[in-house]
Amino acid sequence: MTVFLNGKFLPLEEAKIPVLDRGFIFGDGVYELVPVYSRVPFRLDEHLARLERSLAATQIRNPYSREQWRRHVQGLADGQPFEDQGVYFQVTRGVAKRDHAFPKDAEPTVFMMSNPLVNPPREQVENGAAALSAQDYRWLRCDIKSVSLLGNVLLRQLSADAGCAETILFRDGRLTEASASNVFIVERGVILSPPKSRLILPGITYDVVAELARADGIALEFRDISEAEARGADEMWVTSSSKEVLAIVELDGRRIGDGRPGPVFRRMYRLYQDFKHNVMRAGKREAVSA
Repeated sequence: MTVFLNGKFLPLEEAKIPVLDRGFIFGDGVYELVPVYSRVPFRLDEHLARLERSLAATQIRNPYSREQWRRHVQGLADGQPFEDQGVYFQVTRGVAKRDHAFPKDAEPTVFMMSNPLVNPPREQVENGAAALSAQDYRWLRCDIKSVSLLGNVLLRQLSADAGCAETILFRDGRLTEASASNVFIVERGVILSPPKSRLILPGITYDVVAELARADGIALEFRDISEAEARGADEMWVTSSSKEVLAIVELDGRRIGDGRPGPVFRRMYRLYQDFKHNVMRAGKREAVSA
């Protein structure tokens, strides 16, 4: 596998960083993951804008211009043997003596790799998935896409141990997101999801679902959702670059709705697949309604 490290493409086994890198010592860094369809990065500018927000929030210097980032991401994608990919890249504060305070002259470390983009199997899409719930005990800046993901890892492991697809998170009696995805519910034909805030990561797929719903005339609201409302919803979905749009039909052993993927999910899933075929794979950046 070819990866990218600090300006160079090289074999994975040759990519090495010093043990005093603050990403290793403190988890002091941010990351992005860009889906690539037919070797075309999807909404790269939106991913780069989110990266810039994360870097600004953590006061890590952005080592590259937008155009340099585009060249590096495309160059990595072009060098892989697979068409559909997930390009992961992270920026840490760099190498310095271990001290909580920011070092003055450290150079950011940039690492990039790409793996095949694996979507949910057809059976899971058709039948829906099970999830567990947990209290959201993560930090209060979940809008920063930080490499410090221990909270998410522990929460995801709860559902992994139970053979479930996701862990749905509630904080102070309200729905936030899932351990590695955003969450939507449906009530009486209306799609609902928590609004963007510091308590959730604003997903690119989250935005696509909103655009598709509006373009197709499906009612959509972003507002606070109580835990009771989420558990009593007609439908529940999770969304992410890899999961795309996936129906959750069971939460903590209890059915969501009638225990099958609902009609609004099926409509959105078709819209998403059409959009992926006609826009994502074609490398277009037209509005959803085009």
